[in-house]
Formats: sequence, structure tokens, C-alpha cells
Amino acid sequence: LMRGLTVLSADVLVCVLCVFVCGDTLDASDPGYITSPGYPLEYPPHQNCQWVITAPEPSQRIVLNFNPHFELERLDCRYDFIEIRDGGSDSAELLGKHCSNIAPPAIISSGTALHIKFVSDYAHQGAGFSLRYEIFRTGSEFCFRNFTSPYGMIESPGFPDKYPHNLECSYIIITPPHMDVTLTFLTFDLENDPLLSGEGDCKYDWLDVWDGLPQVGPLIGRYCGTKIPPEIKSPSGLLSLSFHTDMAVAKDGFSARYNMTHKEVSDTFHCSTVFGLESGTISDDQISASSSFYDGRWSPRQARLNNIDNAWTPSEDSTKEYIQVDLHFLKVLTGIATQGAVSKETQKSYYVTTFKLEVSTNGEDWMTYRYGKNHKIFHANTDPSEVVLNRVPQPVLARFVRIRPQSWKSGIALRFELYGCQIIDAPCSEMQGLLSGLLPDAQISASSARDMLWSPGNARLVASHSGWFPGPAQPLAGEEWLQVDLGVPKMVRGIITQGARGGEGTSSTDNRAFVRKYRVAHGLDGKNWEYVMDSKTSLPKIFEGNTHYDTPELRRFEETLAQFIRIYPERWSPAGIGMRVEILGCGVPGKTRARGSSDNTPGLDTCTLLSPPETGVQSPLQTFHLFLLSVKILYKYIYFLKCVGVRILYITCESTGYPSWELESKWKWKSEGRLGKSEG
Repeated sequence: LMRGLTVLSADVLVCVLCVFVCGDTLDASDPGYITSPGYPLEYPPHQNCQWVITAPEPSQRIVLNFNPHFELERLDCRYDFIEIRDGGSDSAELLGKHCSNIAPPAIISSGTALHIKFVSDYAHQGAGFSLRYEIFRTGSEFCFRNFTSPYGMIESPGFPDKYPHNLECSYIIITPPHMDVTLTFLTFDLENDPLLSGEGDCKYDWLDVWDGLPQVGPLIGRYCGTKIPPEIKSPSGLLSLSFHTDMAVAKDGFSARYNMTHKEVSDTFHCSTVFGLESGTISDDQISASSSFYDGRWSPRQARLNNIDNAWTPSEDSTKEYIQVDLHFLKVLTGIATQGAVSKETQKSYYVTTFKLEVSTNGEDWMTYRYGKNHKIFHANTDPSEVVLNRVPQPVLARFVRIRPQSWKSGIALRFELYGCQIIDAPCSEMQGLLSGLLPDAQISASSARDMLWSPGNARLVASHSGWFPGPAQPLAGEEWLQVDLGVPKMVRGIITQGARGGEGTSSTDNRAFVRKYRVAHGLDGKNWEYVMDSKTSLPKIFEGNTHYDTPELRRFEETLAQFIRIYPERWSPAGIGMRVEILGCGVPGKTRARGSSDNTPGLDTCTLLSPPETGVQSPLQTFHLFLLSVKILYKYIYFLKCVGVRILYITCESTGYPSWELESKWKWKSEGRLGKSEG
């Protein structure tokens, strides 16, 4: 594939001279990969590459699945493009001609051959493309689907029969604005390892559920075995499922029902909804603890408020012990109610008198809640039965919540409930696609970036494991900026900011940075800017930012019409500037758009899924990345995928010309869209 590589060290690999294969005749008997020359670096100009892929048997067909990291010059595919034809020559029927930064959908041949042509002109190169080819397997047409109808069923391929081997399936549920989606599993039977008993300990076959696009949005949970997963209610507008099977044992699979419901938004809403420990809305699997009393009668699942059978008690009474809840989604926490318990066996009373609160967005990075400069000590119970409600003085955003007892009577025993709301419960507070991945990397930019690992595309709230770091080691206040292009004008109501961290496995505090104060500018064309103003001083408003690299902070302001948002850091942590963000807003009331008008954000009127390559297959692309990329690119892609081309999923959309996420009356939702031919 290439030659002339010099290895400088274990960490730095430099390509001195590379010769790329541009065109070939390929046998689809074994899965393989095709990439543009230099991928994912910029492809060279003046390319005309042609590949012919053939299947060995007359009855076989070929399927192509594109990596969503796809970037070819736009301009209506006149200059740079990839073209796929349904046959072995360049005169065969055209299946698709693609450019821009939206990867094509999966493409299936009607016969035994496909012809692929890649063309580039003399200017405006991009990262190019990577695709995987393989023999199309029966049943895989049901393996990559999207769902936009108000309700429906999602089933493993072949259900109720046993599912096939070596699957990498993806199912995406897309909701209109102001809609929640509830996913309820009816049956569930996936192969698991009986020696692994913890939640998410799945070695062979598993189902992942994502808050957003697979591999982009936060992972809600990984499930296998025969235990039915909990009901999941998503407010973010996009819920995804990824189904993986290996080459061995196959089980009966799964079936699930989803249902979309309209969400009422009121200007007078109160952020004090019960999260569901007492009611059971929060499942047993979402409650865990540092330890439990040895006899099994004081487990975490018994820590529900007003539970009649004991409570949670740790193995020893210590301030190191805690009980924890995974809320599945980022929520606003405003209150905690606590109870002690009377032992059913001994009739002895136990209760917690004070506790500390800890919060996290990922279950790994924790912050002890502060009120002022000190850790907040919450005063809890004075008897085992009375419910004591503690308000959180400054509501906090969190997915994971821990209660850590500090003092107690007779011993630690705790029952509790959590209160708060969804971020989108407030008017005009819909997330604009950074967390979910609906907003592409191309619409996130910055004044500078330290390197590819800290690029603007990593500035996604919660979803990114790193974040954006600007280039200068010691920037000037107001000099650096992070910019988001929403694609179309929106009413913008708020910003959530979060710090950034050093990458997977990084423990150094040098890479745990956040912004303490910032200004916000907005515009409609990306050239002319206005600041969000302080009504008291008539000067650009200085927003209070973060005090911890993991804990997000929400700041609202008056609704502002904008397509572009810029954040200018003014003060930051000793480790420097580090940011992850989400923009909150809503569609412009009564706004219309003529057909054919420019809109860089793809609509979701006709959407198709891209499939990922199978895991565990050593592709030429993997080898390419391990030996070609310079240290900056290498760090980004090893961290992002452990080699680009493995298990990535995305959505491609054919725009109807109407504004995305704006006019419900203009949507043309396509129920359960399937793979098929497309152009552009």
C-alpha cells in the first residue's frame, strides 16, 4: 500500500514518502476497504481512480458501507466526487454520485459487480472517503434502519428466529421538536458470558443504546443476557441502538416498542419533577453503591424513598461509602429527599444525619458539590421515618448523582428520592445537535486548536472525551474563540459550557482545563457580530463559566435570532482554556424558506443509515493509520476510533429544501426508511 516510512520513536511516526493505490480490481470474497489517496489527510489534486469489485458467486451481491468521516468538495459534485455504478464498467447504471461532507448511505449491487470512480480537480481538497465492501448477507437489509413515524417496532434481524452471526446493526429513532421518545423492550435474549455479572459486562453479543448518534452521543447502556433492559425515555430528539454479534452462539434476539409523545412546554414550569426512585421509573440497574451489607437485605435497590423493606446499608459505616444513581441523561438536579430505616429483623433504627453530594456527567470524573468555597454539608434526618427534603441551593447539571454519608445515628441506612427537570423543559431550550452529533464537525470552528485531538469538532458537550483547546499556550483574554454554525437562523436562548480533559487514560491535571468567564457574540452571516449585552451596564455581558472541568454550567439570556454563535473566553483555569458546549434554542416562529435556498444543516425528511465495518477485522486502513500519520493526526484517530474505519455510524439525509427542525407542517417524515439507491 505504501513505502518509505521512517519510525522516529514509539510515539511519533512520520511518513517520508507514500505511494497510494489509486484504483484496482478487487474480489469481495473477503471484506475489504477502499479509501481516497491519503485518507484521512487531504487527498491530492488531479485524481481519477477506478475500482471494480466482483462477487465470486452468480447469486451474490455486494454491499458498500461508508465511514461517516467523509469530506469531498461540494459544488454539486461537478469537480470532486465519488461515483458508484451497478456493474463492472463506467457505463453501468448509476447508483450514486456523492460529494460534500455527508457520507452516502449503504449501497447494494443488483448483480455481482460494482464500479467505483473517484475524481478530484486541482483545488479545494478534503479528507476524502473510506468505504468497506463485502458480500451482502440475507437479512442485513433490516440491519440499518431509521424510524421517524410516531410509533413502531424495532427487532433484531430474523426475529423471532435466531439472529445471524457477525452483525453490526444500527437503528436510529428521530423525533420532531417538542417530542419525547420512550423505548420499551418486550423480549431480550443475547449471548452473554455467565462469568461476567456486572451491568455492561458483555463479551460476545450486545446491544448499545446511545443518546444521539452511535459512537458520537453519550452511551446510555450496554445490554446482553436475558434480563430485559429498563424502559428508556429520551428528550434529546435522537435515540440510537447498535447491535453487535460475534461468529459463535446465536440467541433469539430482541424486540422493542417505541412511542413518541408531545412535550408540553410552559413559561411557568417548575424544575421539581420527581425523577422516579420511589415510583420505579429509575430501574434497579441504575442504582449502585460502593458496598452493601453482607446479608443481602440492605442492597442499593432498597434505597427507594418509602420502601417498606429496610434500606441501603454499606458493608461498614464509613464516610468512604456512597450510593449512586445513573439518570441515563444529563438533567438538572434541584432537590434530594432522604429517609432512614427501621430494621425488619431487629427493630433497631438507623439514619443518616448529614451527607455530601457528588455529581458527574460520565461516571468517572466527579465533583463534590460546593456552596460558596466549601463543600456543602446537607443536614438530613433526625429519625428513621420522616422524609427530609434538601433543596440544592444552586441547581446542578448531572447524569450521575452520588450521596456520601458524613454522619449517622446507630449506622448508615438510607432511602431517598431525587428531584429536578430536563434541560429542554424550559421554553426554547432544545439542544441544537452538538451533544447528539446531528450538528456536523464542519459547522464547529475556532480561532485555533492545539492539535487534532483538541480540535473544534471535539467541543461537544458530554459526548466528547476531550474538548477544544486553542493553540497558544498563553492566549490573551478575548483573543481566542469557539464558533458554532447552526445551519439556519434560530432563536438562541442559552449556552451550556463544560471544561475539557486529556484523553482516554490521561490522569494529568495539566489537561483538565475549563473557562471561568466568557463573552458571547452572535450573527446571521458569520461576518457581522453583536455581543449579548448586560442590561445593567450596557456593555458586553461577562458570563460566569465553569469551576470544574467535568461539571457543566447553563447560562440563559434573552432569545436572540442567530445562525452563528461565538464564545470568547475571558478567564480560565491554570491548565488553560478547555471547552465543550451545547447551544439551546428553538425554531423561528412562522419562519418559511423557499425551495432551493441554502441550508448547510441536512434536513431529516429522508434519512438512511450507514453501516460500520465489522469489528475485529484488520483492514488496510488500520495498518495505514498505524504507520502513516504524524503525531497530531495519530493521536486524534487512535483516540477517536483506535483506527479510523472501525464501528462508526451516521445518518445521511436528502434535503427537501425546507429548513431542518423548524416547520413541523413542512416535514415529510418517511416511516422506517430503508437502504436504497440515492444520488447526491
